[in-house]
Amino acid sequence: MNPLTPFGAVFFTILALFGVSLYGLLITRNLIKVVLVLQILVKSVVLALALAGSIGGNPGLGHSLAATVIVADTIVAVVALALAVQVRRRCGTLDVPQISTLRG
Repeated sequence: MNPLTPFGAVFFTILALFGVSLYGLLITRNLIKVVLVLQILVKSVVLALALAGSIGGNPGLGHSLAATVIVADTIVAVVALALAVQVRRRCGTLDVPQISTLRG
């Protein structure tokens, strides 16, 4: 793809968001930061769905799939943040390696 076209710019934006989110998942240890990085990952997927719909000639389908993913992702994020708050209350930390060593 030519990076000077609008499709090329969106494609490279998708790749950049995806790369940043994967790197963030590899280096972060905080549960809330993990949820935020996963949000960035899902936003790159939403952009990819919209781009795929536009390239395929059916932008309505791509946008409706993107809206469905946004709704499902919002629900998952709220539940994940609620679980992170409960983990913080019970364990006193949000650091994943410290939580994984707890027993009982």
